[in-house]
Amino acid sequence: MLAAYATRVGGDEPLANLEVGERPRPEPTTGWALLRTQAVSLNHHDLWTLRGVGAPPESLPRILGCDVAGKVEAYGPDTPEALPLGSSAVAHAVITCGSCDACLGPDETSCRHFAMLSEGPYEGTLAEYCLVPATNLFPVSAGLSAPEAACLPTAYLTAFRMLFTKARLQPGATVLIQGAGGGLATAAQALALAAGLRVLVSSRSEEKRRAALARGAHHALAPGREAVSAVMELTGGEGVDAVIESVGEPTWATSLRSLRRGGAVVVAGATGGADPPADLRRVFWRQLQILGSTMGTRAEFRALLRFTEAAGLHPLIDEVVPLARAASAFARLESGAAVGKVVIVAS
Repeated sequence: MLAAYATRVGGDEPLANLEVGERPRPEPTTGWALLRTQAVSLNHHDLWTLRGVGAPPESLPRILGCDVAGKVEAYGPDTPEALPLGSSAVAHAVITCGSCDACLGPDETSCRHFAMLSEGPYEGTLAEYCLVPATNLFPVSAGLSAPEAACLPTAYLTAFRMLFTKARLQPGATVLIQGAGGGLATAAQALALAAGLRVLVSSRSEEKRRAALARGAHHALAPGREAVSAVMELTGGEGVDAVIESVGEPTWATSLRSLRRGGAVVVAGATGGADPPADLRRVFWRQLQILGSTMGTRAEFRALLRFTEAAGLHPLIDEVVPLARAASAFARLESGAAVGKVVIVAS
């Protein structure tokens, strides 16, 4: 089968580590399902793998990709059918052990053996066929295409958890989303608007700010010192209820200074740098909350699917590329120019 995989990791040009070629078709074992892949959306997680994060050399070659929508092809021995064979399915990308204290509680994302598809011993989804845990299969929401459904498991689930589980935002609350074009930022904007939140976004790109406003954002700000003054003016001097943060060092000071007393900055990434000044005096004096967030639970993924269907949401897609041209899709993601998700189709 055709697949996109890492043959090596690290180096000055991580994209040079990507190969597109033939790999053995997998066979499902007990507890697993075989999907005939239709669409896979790319995430920065895939770029980090090529850079060597979470992919030791002895694990190579490794098929990349953690998001997938496709058709249920087969189940492993003694595996109950989560969905009928031939069904359209989207897969929750998180794999947990199912037996530790976290897995037996309300939030399995704290599992001691937490992994995602394409991590640890698990191959990814960027292939004509892929394996996923049968319990991770969900029906595709009505009205969504396979490329749209494939956008949900990482970016949209992460944004959903950040907004509604971590920050606990309610209709009428104000949120600042650091970024205006990437997959997570556009997901957070769409979900926040659908939930009745007041949405501010930031971007260095004037074009991306204009595009965010056209998609319904209430205000779009240029980052930097002026951004904090603009936030305070727009919120009557109080600050926002929460900041959705995935950039890191370049935006961290603005995120902390834009919060109201007791507000929360929810962090799910650090694409611009991972070690900003902590500004602890501001944190304790204004009783700010700094909340880490990674992916989401199966229950949250089910809730996300219901939410998107009820709201009639369609994920924003920047580009759809065939699997044979996966390298160009990775280059588009790495460039930072994409607005929305970059999706690869296998069939």
